[in-house]
This record gives sequence, structure tokens and C-alpha cells, in this order.
Amino acid sequence: MPAELARVSETAPRRARLEDIATRCGVSLSTVSRALSGEKGVSAELRAKIQETARAIRYAVPNEIAGSRIILAASRAAMIDYSRYQFSWYVLEGLQRRAGMTGIELSIQAIPESGIAPIIELVAEPSVGGLLILTVDDPAVLDAAAALSKPVVLVNCDDPLMRLSSVLPCNRSATRLATNYLVEHGHRDIAFLLNPGRRTIEQRLEGWRDAMRYHGLRCDDAMVVSVTDWLPELAEQAVIDHLRAGHPPFSALLCASDSLAIGAIEGVTKLGLKVPDDLSVIGMNNLPQVEFVDPPLTTMHLAVQEIGEVGLELGQEKMAGLSGTPRRIELASSLVERKSVAAVTR
Repeated sequence: MPAELARVSETAPRRARLEDIATRCGVSLSTVSRALSGEKGVSAELRAKIQETARAIRYAVPNEIAGSRIILAASRAAMIDYSRYQFSWYVLEGLQRRAGMTGIELSIQAIPESGIAPIIELVAEPSVGGLLILTVDDPAVLDAAAALSKPVVLVNCDDPLMRLSSVLPCNRSATRLATNYLVEHGHRDIAFLLNPGRRTIEQRLEGWRDAMRYHGLRCDDAMVVSVTDWLPELAEQAVIDHLRAGHPPFSALLCASDSLAIGAIEGVTKLGLKVPDDLSVIGMNNLPQVEFVDPPLTTMHLAVQEIGEVGLELGQEKMAGLSGTPRRIELASSLVERKSVAAVTR
């Protein structure tokens, strides 16, 4: 496991205090304390208000949370991404930042190829208050996690049966926004490049199709380019092969990740074409390296660090008894304009 995974941010913001909740709710400190600890003497309505305020300002109940241990189980996909593209690195940065604020011990474990059973055994230890699972789609893992009596939160993934709380980017709206941006720039033939398989990536494909259908544009399989991994060189070759094969032409290419977009630009360039003059390209994630691509990549910024922070907050809420019904939290994205998209002049 890389040593950097254990690093805690040194610039964490001030921890929310009990006084902050009391001030916002207009009640005494003792009332807040009783409400959060589950003691009697506080009405259900006031207790709900205090708990909601605690969640809003990211307050962690010290007696319930500080010093607790949470297991973070990272899938193989998360670890590969960590070493290649930094998405998982930023999620972990957010997790570590929140853990440092609240005194949580975050124990990071890779999910073995044999399955999650060894991690389930760790979670059963009395010192462990809950489990976070990073970037997983395996139904067997989700089933095992849903059967646990301790709190479980999914990070950068979700449970299609909604048995478990989760936090992830709003992937569907991200690609819909990106597609709308291309349409606003006059593009009507917009292809989509992805490595299929994960639910979150399928959500990005769905967002592209949502926008294309809304605008009455073609979005069948002939407009989809697939690769078998996120490596830029695979995207490069896939784009070359697609353009040479006589598929329907397109003036813009929306990519499911920045790494695919970087490879796509290389492929377009090798064919003697120019980005964005001959073909516009948009990426997804807004990783630091995209500023150094030629041309700098227009991309969708995902709130990756915040995914980690909110994931740990959800776990803390459950450990403190502040959250019951599972929730799926999707964080919004925003477009970062650079130089890889040009307007179509007709």
C-alpha cells in the first residue's frame, strides 16, 4: 500500500463545535448534548432540528466518534486508478482530511481477489465502528456489506438496491452538461468514448444519451467508441480505428475520463487532424495533467476530494446514530473551459 495513503492533510479547517449548533438552534449547550446523545427531555421535533444542524455544519459527536476506527476497503479498480490517474488519490485525500478533523483512525485495506471476507472479519473487531468501501460494483461485495450490523458507506459507487448509503459524483448530469455545452457550440454529431463495465461509467453514457435525445441527435451504438482499459494509448488506437473504419462522422468527442481524452487527442493528431479545428474533445475529472495537453483540455470538474469528505461524514453520522434510512448523495460537477473545443461554423 503506498505510504501516501496514510498521510493526513495539515490544512484541515476548524472542527465544528457544540456551541455552533446551540447558537444556530437557539438552545442551550445541555439541550444540544442531550439531543445528540439520545437522552430524554428533548422533543422529537427539536431533536430532529439539532441533528439536522449537526449534519449541516459537519459536527461529529466526540463521545461516539473520536478515537473510533473505520476500515476503508479499496477495490482493485481503485488501487489501479490510484497509481495511474490520481482520482482515487484525491478521494483518499478528502477522507484523510475529514479523519484528521474528527480523530478517526482510518485503516486502509485492499480488497483481496478472493473476496471481502477477510475485511468483514476486521470490521467485526470491537474497535472498528464502521466500513467504507471505495469504488466497487461486485454484487457479492455489496451483499456481504449489506448484511453487516455495523455502518457501511459506499464511496465513488452505489448500491442499486439502496441498502447502503453512498456518495459519488452525479455522473449522469456531468456528461449531460458536457453534451449541452458541445451542442451550444454548434456540434450535432457527438461521439462518446468510454471503457464500459462500471455502473458509474454507464451513468456517464446515460447522461450523454439523455442530452442527445433531448436535442433530437443521433446516439446509437455507432456513435459509441469503446476501449478495454483507461490507458491513453488504447484510446488513441480506438479513435484511429474508428475514424478509419467509415463509421458515421462526428465533429466532437466526449470522453468518459481525462485519460481517454488525452489518448484521443493523440489519435486525432496522428491522423493529421487538429484539435479543436477538425475535432473538439472534452474530458471528465479535471485532473492536473490536462492543463499540459496540447491543446489544454476542456473537461468536467468533479468534486473528488469532497466525495471522500462526505463519505466519511456519512459513516460518522451512522456511527453516532444520526442517520437511519440509506441515502445516495451525488455531488454536482462544473465545466472547465480550456482550448480543446471550438464552435462549429456552418
